[in-house]
Amino acid sequence: MSAVTQARRSPLLDTPGAVAAEGPDAGVAWHYGDPHGEQRALVRGEAVADLSHRGVLRLSGPDRLSWLHSITTQALTGLAPGVSTETLVLSPQGRIEHSLHLVDDGEALWITVEPGQVDPLRTWLERMRFMLRVEIADVSADFAVLGEPSRDADSPLGTVWVDPWPGATPANEGGSADTASYSAVSTLEHPGAERPWREVLVPRADLLAAVGGRRLAGTWASEALRVEAWRPRLGLDTDERSLPHELDWLRTAVHLHKGCYRGQETVAKVHNLGRPPRRLALLHLDGSSHDLPAHGDDVVLGEKKVGVVTTAARHHELGPVALAVLKRSLPVDAELFAVAGSAKGESRPLAAAQEVVVAP
Repeated sequence: MSAVTQARRSPLLDTPGAVAAEGPDAGVAWHYGDPHGEQRALVRGEAVADLSHRGVLRLSGPDRLSWLHSITTQALTGLAPGVSTETLVLSPQGRIEHSLHLVDDGEALWITVEPGQVDPLRTWLERMRFMLRVEIADVSADFAVLGEPSRDADSPLGTVWVDPWPGATPANEGGSADTASYSAVSTLEHPGAERPWREVLVPRADLLAAVGGRRLAGTWASEALRVEAWRPRLGLDTDERSLPHELDWLRTAVHLHKGCYRGQETVAKVHNLGRPPRRLALLHLDGSSHDLPAHGDDVVLGEKKVGVVTTAARHHELGPVALAVLKRSLPVDAELFAVAGSAKGESRPLAAAQEVVVAP
């Protein structure tokens, strides 16, 4: 275990029954002995998830919003205190590099990011600061994140970021489109509308007290509900080629009528052409096997690779499911298989029925 991972090991892993997560969620619990019960408790609003492995940045200074507005995908100059949003950092070619959860408290902008992303993001931000009045602080050692099934923007525990997913895109409601949706369903029919979620920033020293006597849910539970909601996650549902359009991420993270930023030309070009080269889908997997495909495993049609599994999960109602990125041209009724183990040179095919997320 690295020194960084050791420093971020959650004290909640000492809870009886806790089983540690691996991979990107190392440092917190995968589950606490009853993953399906933990999912149901989250759905009922009766549990809290330990996300204390997420990184936390604090931006202060009078130029913080206008500066971040100029270099990322979201319109931020008019962001009011307490209003949550998200933004992306793109490469010059429009590929997704960073995902930022943002909420301003009137004095500073709080940002949470995926585990392991604080250092590269902070390094990039420092290079882009120039002479502007912005101070960038990594406060991950002082603040921890708790995930809660709520859309309430207030908490006595600390600053709150409310997940805007799936949003209410103006295009779906007949208004002028500042963003866009590539979803196969309307916002009202979107499964993400049934998943309230927020992140509460609490002093790391008070993490145990902030949980109190509430039931804990592991990442097995929170990730299964994220997959059900078609909610993309950086590093799992993205790769070095990912465009926001492919994951329907324009709907909450990209403003289409703001000033220039890195990657904007690609965003506009793909949007104006109408469809991205790949598309996110939900796969309902054969439940007769104990296997689950892993991140990076192949999705095949016959013997031809047509996509890749990004996140697989066991859902308390849907059974085994997975998000996958597929070729846009793939027919929606194609008889697919997710090949468990293929990323490691193995081959255990699982029948995979496709549910369209991003329309072809």
